Amino acid sequence: MANHAGMPPAETAIHPATGPGMDPATKVLDLSSLGELDGLIKQLVDKRVVFIGESHDRYEDHLNQLEIIRGLHERGKPVAIGMEFFQQPFQDKLDAYIAGDLSEEALLRETEYFERWRFDYRLYRPILRYAREHGLPLIALNLPREITEKVGDGGIASLSPAEAAMIPSEIDREAPSYRAHLQRVFEMHPNGDDASFEHFLEVQLLWDEGMAERAVRWLQANPESQLIVLAGAGHVEYGRGIPSRVKRRLDVPMSIVMSGQQRPLDPEMADFLLYPQPVGLPKTGLMGVMLDTDSEGQGVAIQGFAQQSGARDAGVKEGDRIIEIGDTSIDSYADIRIALMDSRPGQQMPIAVLRDPLVGGAEQLSFDVTLK
Repeated sequence: MANHAGMPPAETAIHPATGPGMDPATKVLDLSSLGELDGLIKQLVDKRVVFIGESHDRYEDHLNQLEIIRGLHERGKPVAIGMEFFQQPFQDKLDAYIAGDLSEEALLRETEYFERWRFDYRLYRPILRYAREHGLPLIALNLPREITEKVGDGGIASLSPAEAAMIPSEIDREAPSYRAHLQRVFEMHPNGDDASFEHFLEVQLLWDEGMAERAVRWLQANPESQLIVLAGAGHVEYGRGIPSRVKRRLDVPMSIVMSGQQRPLDPEMADFLLYPQPVGLPKTGLMGVMLDTDSEGQGVAIQGFAQQSGARDAGVKEGDRIIEIGDTSIDSYADIRIALMDSRPGQQMPIAVLRDPLVGGAEQLSFDVTLK
């Protein structure tokens, strides 16, 4: 029988259920089931560990972390906060801060926050202030940077016996999905000719195993409390980083929460995905200087200027050493970050510098710098 014009032959007919327009992997989200944070918090109350993944530089992620911490705390259960961005040797500083024995500025200096983490502290400040106000323990989760940097260069085998004693004794290298994921990450970034994937893998393993081991030690010592772990999304998504390594050591109820922004809608990624609106921090004022933080001497030396520099416009010169910004004495890079933390572009800031003249001793000079 002749085919009607425009109709495909019978043997090539396209069936709606199997044709190219149907993707069996398509996910369907029932929008009627979308909830709010309060409903999420009710589902987290009975979890022993709650992992909240973050993009470090997104303020909205940290505000949601705070609201979850607040909601769980207000329901009466003892809550502690584990933090990737503080390293384990500084636990006593966090304890002193929560006890009221250490100021916020002293905490930042004594934990070497700006040297070891560097992200704008204002992103995390509301969480730390809430913890201090309510006496919630802060747990430093991360291994010392000195350890992970040495492993990045020479692998775990390069550690001295004293250094090796500081890392977890149990490290699971066998998860194929973990290795495959990190291989993709490694290949996406430019690396030097001598870069080693195995060393890169070992650093990631130390981060995840080290934070998991520290979390479990705290959970075992505080059996009635709930631990909320704040860490980068890459350490918690799909459960393959910190969560699986906590569970291997201590099988307790846990949940993973993270932002779904710019991520695939994958039910394996987390238990709950959040979709917050972007929230930006006000811009901080800048002096427009490049600093030499390694040179010796009082204050911090200026080794150059940005293209737009309020400091240069005010009369500051290369080689000057900043010794004061506003009311803050300057002895380190951290002091400069602290002094300018809540400043704004266009604000005038008095600074004092030491300048070495051609003859004679250093002289102290003062300038009013318009921040950019």
